[in-house]
Amino acid sequence: MVRSPNVLLIIVDDMGVHQVGCYGNAFYETSHVDRLASAGVRLTDAYCASPVCSPARAALYTGRHPARLHLTNYIPGTEPLNPVLLTPPWCKYLPVEVPTIGDAMKAAGYATGHFGKWHLAPDYHYQPGRPMDPESQGFDTVVVTRKPLSTADPEADPHHIERLTEEAIRFMDSPRSQPFFCVLAHNALHRPELAPAALIAKYAGKEGVDEDANRPVIAAMTEQVDRSVGRLMEYLKSTGREQDTLVVFISDHGAFGRSLVRKPYRGAKADLYEAGLRVPWVFHWPSRFQPGVCAGPVFGTDLVPTLLECCSLPVPSGLDGRSLYDALAQSAPIAPSRDELCWHFPHYHHLGLAPCGAIRCGRWKLIEWFERSVGGLENGSPFELYDLVNDPAETRNLASDQPEICLDLATRLRSWRQRVGAQEMTRNPAYDPHESARTAPPPPGDAGNPFGE
Repeated sequence: MVRSPNVLLIIVDDMGVHQVGCYGNAFYETSHVDRLASAGVRLTDAYCASPVCSPARAALYTGRHPARLHLTNYIPGTEPLNPVLLTPPWCKYLPVEVPTIGDAMKAAGYATGHFGKWHLAPDYHYQPGRPMDPESQGFDTVVVTRKPLSTADPEADPHHIERLTEEAIRFMDSPRSQPFFCVLAHNALHRPELAPAALIAKYAGKEGVDEDANRPVIAAMTEQVDRSVGRLMEYLKSTGREQDTLVVFISDHGAFGRSLVRKPYRGAKADLYEAGLRVPWVFHWPSRFQPGVCAGPVFGTDLVPTLLECCSLPVPSGLDGRSLYDALAQSAPIAPSRDELCWHFPHYHHLGLAPCGAIRCGRWKLIEWFERSVGGLENGSPFELYDLVNDPAETRNLASDQPEICLDLATRLRSWRQRVGAQEMTRNPAYDPHESARTAPPPPGDAGNPFGE
């Protein structure tokens, strides 16, 4: 039987797995997402394709690895004054000629809508129909929002959570004969951290608030996003569309926060430790998917082929992702059909991330620091190696204990970069080791907005 479900894709910004109740944290209250997961399929080992916004989203929309697209940093990015390595040329937009999931769904006859954050155009100055804004990538009904000023009224829906929810419901409720593909891309939980005072106070008084990862303002913003999920699901139920609407709840990358905090994983947004890469993925489709859990690594590039197969649409060749439909339909472990997951970040980031790459093969994960492997710095080993089965929090670097595994993974990572045509960094001949300023400055952002990312 041909499947033509409605599709509602919900993307949260800067949400790690430790901020969702169904992934084991009782401090953050996400009752609606938890209910979605209990009635759907929760993926336990989902990885973003990049720890920063634009490349992670490019992978979600195209099924192609950011390194293949050369879209490897958040747009527009910034550069340090005195870097050890020179940043290679990179693409500061998603080219119109790269097909997206919006293009595929529109070509198949779906009504397509995109509401909220885009962050794949050269700048933030959205114009209807402008190349590289959502209309040029297959979306017919579009509402683009930007992050608020840090001085915005926290009681007045500064992150547009309510507004975007209403816009998505209005789109889904429009009379039409064809199915819909609706993307709701929240600006939250990204900074500036703003939420109603009463909701912040609720979390400020909770047990566990003294732990760095349990942050009252972020928890309040998370609850607001969770309420949005509840409103969307209530709408689908009340209109009789719940059974035949595929609802997908995901995050673009891990949560903002200090890298050394274990929560339960090490790291944060903008680094390649597990908490910067592990994200929630939930699929809810009552007429097709039985409740369950899927274990095994999946990647951001897997979303496009999965959605296409769910809708009985052809999956084009040349994608870096693979469809998860069979595993989701059986609530079965993810088949280990790919040998490796790889990441590539040839940039300096204002949150302190040095240029690096990483590879996961089975239980092993290797992180390569390019300033040492390419730039020749001798302030440490170029590699970190972790056994994710016995040490999921990445507390014990085994690079010196397992040199053969380290060398094998480093060789695999280098070969992968060559296969996908990843841009390589080179030494900066003008680098002065006696000067500082190796860290990139914060992004300039919109006028009056210090958070441009």
